[in-house]
Formats: sequence, C-alpha cells, structure tokens
Amino acid sequence: MKMASRRRAREIALQALYAVDVGGEDAPGEALAGLVALLSGDPDGRAPEAGEVAFARRLVEGATERREEIDALIEAASLHWRLRRMPTVDRNILRMATFELIGCPDVPASVAINEAVELAKRYGDRDSRAFVNGILDRIASETGRGGRRHRRR
Repeated sequence: MKMASRRRAREIALQALYAVDVGGEDAPGEALAGLVALLSGDPDGRAPEAGEVAFARRLVEGATERREEIDALIEAASLHWRLRRMPTVDRNILRMATFELIGCPDVPASVAINEAVELAKRYGDRDSRAFVNGILDRIASETGRGGRRHRRR
C-alpha cells in the first residue's frame, strides 16, 4: 500500500476513534463501517480502497483492544497531563500511534511518529504537533522502538 493510502487509512481510523470517544459508543467497528459507508457514498470524494479500510480497521481494533495498556503508556509519558484532560483529537492520535509503536512491528517507529505529527498538524491545535511528538518520542524510547532518551523529572 502506498504511503498516501496509509495516511488516508490513518485519517479514517482517527475519525472513527474520535467518534467513539466523543459519542461514548462501545462499537468502534460500527463507527468505522459507518464512516467507510459515508465516504464511499460521497460523489465528490474517492471511496476508500480495500487496503485503506483494512489498515484503518487494524488501527481501530488494535487501539481499542489494547486501550488500557496504551492509555497507561500515554499517561506515563505525559508528564503534566492526565489522559482525560487532553484534547480529544490529540488523545486519539496518541492512542492510534501508540498502537502502531507497540503492535505494528512492520511500521517503522519514525513513520508512526511522523504520521501522527502530520495528523496533529492537520486536525489539532497549534500546540498539538509538539505535544504529540514529545509523548510519542518518550513512548518509543520506553518501548525500545527508538526515540531520544528522556529523563524523568
């Protein structure tokens, strides 16, 4: 799958995770399916390709199934932020990218982090990019997937 396709898959996965987080629904698969159906029926847009849907599903299911573990890693890496106080977009970008770091050995850590930063630039506020980058760098370091070494303060 091309990088642009994976980027689109990440955007779709982020939107599904966001919908579940905001809506309080327990059915991320249904949120993803609804989003794919909506995108497929958009006459002005391009329907998601099968590979994009499959990768988005992998991210949504992985981030959901391992949410407790992922949230603990994010909490540990975010020195002054509680997870529930983070902006919803940032929180879900972090969940998805953390899953890529711990559950997708086929995705280089630098790619997972860079793609998350791009999502933060596009969907977050002006501070999201640096916030997401810093936390994911710590998580990559803690999980042995790279990153600069950070000292706890």
